[in-house]
Amino acid sequence: MSYFRLSETKTALRDVDGWLRRKLRCVVWRQWKHRMTRFRMLVRQGLTRQEARQTAFNGRGPWWNAGASTMNLAFPKSYFDARGLVSLVDLRQRLQSLS
Repeated sequence: MSYFRLSETKTALRDVDGWLRRKLRCVVWRQWKHRMTRFRMLVRQGLTRQEARQTAFNGRGPWWNAGASTMNLAFPKSYFDARGLVSLVDLRQRLQSLS
């Protein structure tokens, strides 16, 4: 497939994938408008109460928190895969295996 010839590097696709997932984590953070909501939802996503407390009450902005390790634990790549978000790296690998 010549479409992916322009973006042959895995690094570029991995960076775009990572940016998209971080942006989605940022959207989730913004949807949880209040600190207590963030705390409860992070616990619901599997973080310990201590991790959730430190994250929910840290006073940092949505973009910073979206890239934090705790948000990556709460919303790993598999979370987005299960909801149908297409990974460009995975798609590239599948298309290369067909040729």
